Amino acid sequence: MSATLDAHQRRIWRDQPQRFVRELFDVTPDGWQDDVLSAFPKRSRLAMKACKGPGKTAVLAWLAWNFLLTRPEPKIAATSITSDNLADNLWAEMAKWQARSPLLTARFQWGRNRIFHKHHPETWWMSARTWNRSADASQQGSTLAGLHADYILFLLDESGGIPDAVMATAEAALASCQEGHIVQAGNPTHLEGPLYRACTSERRLWHVTEITADPDDPKRSTRVRVEWAKEQIEKYGRDNPWVLVNVFGLFPPSSLNTLIGPDECRAATTQAWRAQDIAAAPRILGVDVARFGDDASVIFPRQGLVAYPPQRLRNLDGIQGAGAVARKLADWPADAVFVDDTGGWGASWIDQLRGMNYSPIPVGFAASPIDRRYENKRTEMYFRAVDWIKAGGALPAECPDLIAALSQTTYSYRGDRLLLEPKEQVKQRLGFSPDEADAFALTFAQDVAAIRLPGDRSEPVRRFCVMDFDPLDRNWREKARRAGHYLVD
Repeated sequence: MSATLDAHQRRIWRDQPQRFVRELFDVTPDGWQDDVLSAFPKRSRLAMKACKGPGKTAVLAWLAWNFLLTRPEPKIAATSITSDNLADNLWAEMAKWQARSPLLTARFQWGRNRIFHKHHPETWWMSARTWNRSADASQQGSTLAGLHADYILFLLDESGGIPDAVMATAEAALASCQEGHIVQAGNPTHLEGPLYRACTSERRLWHVTEITADPDDPKRSTRVRVEWAKEQIEKYGRDNPWVLVNVFGLFPPSSLNTLIGPDECRAATTQAWRAQDIAAAPRILGVDVARFGDDASVIFPRQGLVAYPPQRLRNLDGIQGAGAVARKLADWPADAVFVDDTGGWGASWIDQLRGMNYSPIPVGFAASPIDRRYENKRTEMYFRAVDWIKAGGALPAECPDLIAALSQTTYSYRGDRLLLEPKEQVKQRLGFSPDEADAFALTFAQDVAAIRLPGDRSEPVRRFCVMDFDPLDRNWREKARRAGHYLVD
């Protein structure tokens, strides 16, 4: 490649970074690398959740050089978990690819912490930024501050360990530029921070590329030796947190005693059951009643191993809330309706439903559990919900708030009993109330079986709740018959 670049070629490379890499550097990107490169011109936010060593830093370098070469007077700010990591990885990768291109060598020059255009050193550059781990949020946020240009790119390497304040500064800068991008990459080591949120609660905002070294996955990264991956699995086991992160590119199942990992939750959104698989299972509604103005009331339906999309409602009094539940029951008759009655918030809903001849079952989150391993009812319900997911439960596809809440709720011990952290702490960490998770957990308040009273089977079905059957027991229906119950067909 020569040291010149005409306008036509610049436009092609701007719109097709994958072609830029092939033609300028004479390399063929992996399939997942192609995915990131192709998405870059169309998406302002890209995230790479990766195993160890697949070549994610190379992609960051390719995008940086593409941006520097194809945009007029751009500014790029790059950061990582430490200054050493930035120098040893991204900065070294930038130097490696520049050395392979006479065009880049001719146009760009290096300073200690900057790469800049030889003819526009003040307005056309990439800078390395570091943040102080011991500084407060305001000081950390200033790491990426001060970029003012029409074309801005932020690169966050090993973003799993980067503070939220750093990302917040980058997000704010996108509002005032003509074209702005944030690209982050990292190993899924933390169940918090920018990378975690991009893969969970903020997933709709991000183009997320997931990279694995799993020897059994046909889409595995070819840049990670199969022999190495197999050695790690054999040495530590497939369920070892280190293996999950570094070989499979998955978030660990727990951090600070987290209930369940986000990848397990997301896998449940792809779980599929046929209608005949769950036809005999009872239908259950979990109803979480809003306590405060910014909270939502949620109606969550579940039948056996399938949970359906929830309904979110705001600013409803008891009459309106009960009406919403009644309308849901008219469309989707349930065998049990569990209503949150913690602190009496759901009392008016319950009273109104009873006035309409329904039989809602009040549940207090602080009430005593059935299983004495748990400190209270809320803890028991959440753990039962997690067991259900691990047993093959299917979650709705579009519930990022539910996944975020389940995977960021922690537990501890009170004596020898498990205790879930307070809802207020979860809300503070998430930035929103875990209303969907609470409603979903309520569907596990008691075991339920669908029955009908003896009588004329042509009569409309009357549904009741039986509390002595395990919803995960595939033989529950036969056990109910032996107990003398008339089951709903």
